[in-house]
Amino acid sequence: MNEHRITLDLHRITPGTKVRLDNYPPDNTDGFAGTKDEATPILLHLNEQLADLQQMLYAESKHKVLIILQGMDSSGKDGTIKHVFRTINPLGVKVANFKRPNEVELSHDYLWRVHEHAPSNGHIGIFNRSHYEDVLVVRVNNLVPENVWSRRYEHIRGFEKMLADEGTTVIKLFLHISKTEQRKRLQERLDNPAKRWKFEHGDIAERAHWDAYTSAYNEAITETSTKDAPWYVIPSDRKWYRNLVISQLLIDKLESLNMTYPEPVVGIENISITD
Repeated sequence: MNEHRITLDLHRITPGTKVRLDNYPPDNTDGFAGTKDEATPILLHLNEQLADLQQMLYAESKHKVLIILQGMDSSGKDGTIKHVFRTINPLGVKVANFKRPNEVELSHDYLWRVHEHAPSNGHIGIFNRSHYEDVLVVRVNNLVPENVWSRRYEHIRGFEKMLADEGTTVIKLFLHISKTEQRKRLQERLDNPAKRWKFEHGDIAERAHWDAYTSAYNEAITETSTKDAPWYVIPSDRKWYRNLVISQLLIDKLESLNMTYPEPVVGIENISITD
C-alpha cells in the first residue's frame, strides 16, 4: 500500500476543477497489482492502524473528524462503514443516516437536522448520505425549483468552512460505481434472501435517473470541493480496493493531526496494584 500513500491525491478534487465523473474510471485500481485475496491482509493491517489512531483521537479529545459518504444507490456506503471501521471502538464513532426528512425536519431549514450530528471533540462522525441530498434528490426529482437548490451550494460551503474553522476535519467521499456494477448489486439484492430486505421498488425508479444524478453530482462536487473540505472520488466497482483507499486516506488524515496521548496522572508510576 505504500504506492497508494503516494497516489491518494489522484482521488482528490482540486478546488476549481470542473468535474466530469466520466473521466474517473470506477473500476480503477491505480496500478495496484494485487487481488482481492492479497488485499485482505493489507486491509486488516490498515484496520489496526486506524483503530490505534482513533483511540488516540478519543483519548486526546482535541480534534473531531466528519466523514461524509455519498454515492449512487448500492455504491457501498454501508459496506464502507462495515469493513473500514470494523475495529473501531464504537464509543468514539457515531453514524447518522439521512433518509427522507420527516415533517418536523421539513419545518426547519434543511441544515437543521444535519448540524446536531456533527462530531464533538475526540469523536468521528459518519454521515451515511448527508446535507448533499438537498442539492441532489431535490434537484433530480424537482422537489424544489432551481433557484432554491442552486443557492444551497454557497450555504454548504459556508457550513463546512464553519466546521473546519471550529476544528473539524471534513472528509468527503464520493463512492463512484458504474451503472453496470449497480445493476449487478441490485440484482444480487433480489437473488440473495439475506439481502432482499435492502431492496425497494424505488431503487428501480431512481436508477432510471442515472444520467440526471450524474449531472447533479458533477455540479455538486465541482461547486463544493474546497480547501477546507475537498471531495475525494473513490473508485468503488471493486469493493476491496475501495476499502483500501478509504482506509489509507483516513489514516493519513488522522496522522496529519499530530496527536499524542494525554500525560498520565502525576505519581501514577508509583502505584502498584497488590490485590
